[in-house]
Amino acid sequence: MDYTPNEQQEAFREAAQRFATEKLAPHYQKRATQHRLDRAMLAEMGSLGLIGVDIPEAYGGLGESSVTAGLIIEQIAYADFNASYVQLLASLMGGMVAQHATPDVAKEWLPKVTRGEAIIGLGLTEPRGGSDAANLILRAEKSGNGYRLNGEKTSMSCADQCDAAVIFARTGKEDGARGVSAFFVDLNQKGITRTHFDDIGTKPVGRGSVFFDDVYVPAECLMAEENKGFSKIMTGFDYSRALIGLECIGPAQASVDEAWQYSRERIAFERPIAQFQGVSFPLAEAETQLTMMRQLCFYTLSLRDRRLPHTAEAAMCKWYVPKTACEIIHQCLLTHGHYGYTTDLPFHQRYLDVMGLQIGDGTAQIQKLVIAREKVGRVAVQYAKQETGK
Repeated sequence: MDYTPNEQQEAFREAAQRFATEKLAPHYQKRATQHRLDRAMLAEMGSLGLIGVDIPEAYGGLGESSVTAGLIIEQIAYADFNASYVQLLASLMGGMVAQHATPDVAKEWLPKVTRGEAIIGLGLTEPRGGSDAANLILRAEKSGNGYRLNGEKTSMSCADQCDAAVIFARTGKEDGARGVSAFFVDLNQKGITRTHFDDIGTKPVGRGSVFFDDVYVPAECLMAEENKGFSKIMTGFDYSRALIGLECIGPAQASVDEAWQYSRERIAFERPIAQFQGVSFPLAEAETQLTMMRQLCFYTLSLRDRRLPHTAEAAMCKWYVPKTACEIIHQCLLTHGHYGYTTDLPFHQRYLDVMGLQIGDGTAQIQKLVIAREKVGRVAVQYAKQETGK
């Protein structure tokens, strides 16, 4: 299928590319050492319409397609992988809130997201959970006209800088996905404390734990139905997994472009090293892989835009692309020799940043279970149900 952008999509792609080239790329490594996202940068991206373009117009977005969101996230990630988390969270969480939160909550928060004034996070993982995502302990007990949250969420992106989050908590007595509800929670209130992990990559995004000590949540902040939040809302991950693929393609493509340029300029044995097959063939292989992966990601997004099933394709994006992107970045570092091994060039930073997405949002093993389940049914992969809630 042809995924050539239409005129409007090309305008968005060019705007994202221009902003990424002029504002993000020059200071990527400097920002990568900081432990918070630059809010001024978020506001500038928001003013250009580069955040949450797929959020409905009624909630401050532009109502654009999933494919358009993918075009933007790849361009932002090409220049600054960490900045592209803003687009990822806006599309994933914005979609969840627009579809499952009350209109009042969506109208209050989503315009802030698209303007770059607020970050909405996802509180799912718990210390004993990880890939066993439905194995939750954090509870939401009925209290008057609302609920009280008690427990911990961990490994949460932007944990110490999110303004709000969708928090999954157990409301029923059943095990697994049954009995889990989702709540939209303002994180700037009494009873909430946060920590920050010192990860080796994606430092500006950061991960951490969020602790809830008898935190009151009004009933109107319940998302979807009580005890059915997990199974209904988790389908949004089919979207984010395709976006993550494009997010990882961005820095890998940047690395390959730089390696081609270096191979034309670096002289060895009286000729450019691009003339040596040992140099050019790995880069040719990388271009081939990037082209195929990009096609897979946009195909998956186009399936979503056409309201067609795309769970297996999304899982393919999630397990294969981050792994292959890391391999490509590694090869580009080697192409530059010891110069690539220095911190003068960004290869090490890109590698560390992308590597985190081989873990977060579902490991390769979980994605392969999802694919197998989609192809041969639940009987062959009985434990996949507990992870996905489907």
